[in-house]
Amino acid sequence: MSLCLLGAASVWSHETAAAASSPGSVEFSASLVKRVEGRRFEAQVFAKNDRIRLEYKYAVKTELGYSSIEIIRLDKRESWFVLAQRRQILPVPVKPEEILPIQSNLPGEQSRTLIGDATTIGRASRLYEVGVDYNGRSERFYEWVDVETGIVLKLVSQDRDWSIEYVRIRLSPQPDYYFEAPTGYQRWLPPSSTRERG
Repeated sequence: MSLCLLGAASVWSHETAAAASSPGSVEFSASLVKRVEGRRFEAQVFAKNDRIRLEYKYAVKTELGYSSIEIIRLDKRESWFVLAQRRQILPVPVKPEEILPIQSNLPGEQSRTLIGDATTIGRASRLYEVGVDYNGRSERFYEWVDVETGIVLKLVSQDRDWSIEYVRIRLSPQPDYYFEAPTGYQRWLPPSSTRERG
């Protein structure tokens, strides 16, 4: 998803570290809280392998209107915004470093130091200090990783006012249709830049 294309949508999927290139076979649903510069945002997350569905508490603004559901398909390298009023899907190219982190290895990772054992939302976890470099921009994070599944339960930047954390998580199979375009929705295509003249 492009930060310049979707302004407000950057509240969630952008400026974050990312899902690992191969998230494995973890399936879960969770409530997610993101904090950015004193503002709090919430969403329900559904994850299945290399697919993520975000259902926002408050709709995000896209170039075609508001969307409360985003489907991230790493297999297609796209993020789809579900536009209910238009009955359309807005596809947007996505980069790995722009995706909500699921597994612990972060894109651009330069260093990882185990700080120790911890407990996060009642689950045994390991706390790491992780250094990353995204296109020349260095950043340091504290990262809490679930011992059983390897899921990132909490990620906090040491360099800016930014964090994400799950407040509830449930390990369970997720239905395939959560990660597909809804029945009857059409894929939005940009208008052709050249027009035939009569």
